[in-house]
Amino acid sequence: MTAMTSPSAQTPPVAASSLHTPVIGWFEQHARDLPWRRPEAGAWGVMVSEFMLQQTPVNRVLPVYEQWLARWPRPADLAAEAPGEAVRAWGRLGYPRRALRLHGAAQAITERHGGDVPSEHAQLLALPGIGEYTAAAVASFAYGQRHAVLDTNVRRVFARAATGVQYPPNATTAAERKLARALLPEEDERAAKWAAATMELGALVCTARNENCDRCPIAARCSWRLAGKPAHEGPPRKGQTYAGTDRQVRGRLLAVLRDAVAPVPQAALDAVWEEPVQRARALDGLVADGLVEPLADGRYRLPMT
Repeated sequence: MTAMTSPSAQTPPVAASSLHTPVIGWFEQHARDLPWRRPEAGAWGVMVSEFMLQQTPVNRVLPVYEQWLARWPRPADLAAEAPGEAVRAWGRLGYPRRALRLHGAAQAITERHGGDVPSEHAQLLALPGIGEYTAAAVASFAYGQRHAVLDTNVRRVFARAATGVQYPPNATTAAERKLARALLPEEDERAAKWAAATMELGALVCTARNENCDRCPIAARCSWRLAGKPAHEGPPRKGQTYAGTDRQVRGRLLAVLRDAVAPVPQAALDAVWEEPVQRARALDGLVADGLVEPLADGRYRLPMT
């Protein structure tokens, strides 16, 4: 009996070359003018944007990004500051461990690479806090290299256009990576443009909630659309909740510490959340993650070392 393969593991039913020109052409006409796409952003600006844009929409990132680059225009500028200052400047972007990771990456760039963001993918991947996605994104967007850049938006475009399913798997698979590599243009510059273009297409047109096929440059070639847009058959897609979660408590505790000019007493933190067990768990988690530093006198502050 012949073994069955999942759609994402099959050879894409559309020719990669037939997608490149319309998607890149659409991008050149409709791409948003974002500060990290401008030449003056440099590799450091690209890296900062990639950290901030993880699970955070562009409109929330923009003001924080611009303040961050004005304060720390080079990695060495951030590396010279206490990590708590990175957490403070991160503000309400959410997932504040990203601020600590970016600070750690800035220190490594300063120590290992003379303060310049490395251009080699392997060197980027070796930086603390840098995973496969971020290394590929910086190498591609900052240095024009040929890498498969797979964020949520790109994965959704590929799932629909190339494999005929509504949504990609909940976690990135080896089959998706293989498909992404197969779809890459051969030339470095064109591959980098393709990476940015597919990301923008997923963000603006082929969105999770409302695909706008009338505006899509590859609607006529989209496998999912040509198949009649079959409904998602995989595991249920999990929606993110916030109210009442430990994330919300952590956010309130951090807000007190960000706004404080001196270490704060336990009582100030106790006032932000009534339920003591959840509050203590959230505070313990912040300490364990290195986001909060407990002092010997019972007060708390953002990390200084």
